[in-house]
Amino acid sequence: MSSSSSSPLFISSLIILWYTSNIGVLLLNKFLLSNYGFKFPIFLTMCHMSACAILSYVSIVFLKLVPLQYLKSRSQFLKVATLSIVFCASVVGGNISLRYLPVSFNQAVGATTPFFTALFAYIMTFKGEAWVTYGALVPVVTGVVIASGGEPGFHWFGFIMCISATAARAFKSVLQDILLSSEGEKLNSMNLMLYMSPIAVIALLPVTIFMEPDVMSVTLTLGRQHKYMWLLLLVNSVMAYSANLLNFLVTKHTSALTLQVLGNAKGAVAVVISILLFRNPVTVMGIGGYSITVLGVVAYGETKRRFR
Repeated sequence: MSSSSSSPLFISSLIILWYTSNIGVLLLNKFLLSNYGFKFPIFLTMCHMSACAILSYVSIVFLKLVPLQYLKSRSQFLKVATLSIVFCASVVGGNISLRYLPVSFNQAVGATTPFFTALFAYIMTFKGEAWVTYGALVPVVTGVVIASGGEPGFHWFGFIMCISATAARAFKSVLQDILLSSEGEKLNSMNLMLYMSPIAVIALLPVTIFMEPDVMSVTLTLGRQHKYMWLLLLVNSVMAYSANLLNFLVTKHTSALTLQVLGNAKGAVAVVISILLFRNPVTVMGIGGYSITVLGVVAYGETKRRFR
């Protein structure tokens, strides 16, 4: 890794772009799925993955932004395929939850990702942390329990989908960190996306046909009724590509845990913007619970650094 690619300015630029893309795609997902009549989260995820596959191919093969890397073994392919399937599960679960939950509560639940990251990191790498580090995760979970009790728009199915997506996202981050860090099987982030995205599209296609059979007819109808429908889908899909690319880059230049901690700060910004845009009701109890969770995440990151 060159010194320029690890400089504070470079990493800060990545984080700012990552924030912009992630918050933008999150709010647009919510708008499409809850406010626009487009109730097809699996198809929406497939659109995202299709854009990622096409744009990754163009960026690498035609624009040659990075050298094309090849998968060297069946084991490496299976790791990429596993990462792709887990990633699909996390995105689909998150998009489904947005149909039933406000963005603010969705982000509160998502803030527990470091808890699942620590759990999966221990299971997959057998690397433990000091007891005080794990103790810092207690307020992370407690805050979400409090926020759940104070959420006016609480929905059990949406909550289950959201917590499942959060666990899948944490598992993906740890697996991705392992894959990107292994010298024998290292892939740069753009090549990883190049191989992951088509696998995701192939996996999502039969699921979309089975679970959302009327997606094409409804989408075509919406396209005739709303002149910006196709433009919104296109912009949303392109933003998903940039968000996923920047996710990989931030992980590669920092770590899975750093990505999750930065994600919670990003979540706080998304919560404020979403409340202003969608006007969803919030309570003192809900805000307090989310604040406890974020403070727990900060404490976890600090204790992990000190007791490393």
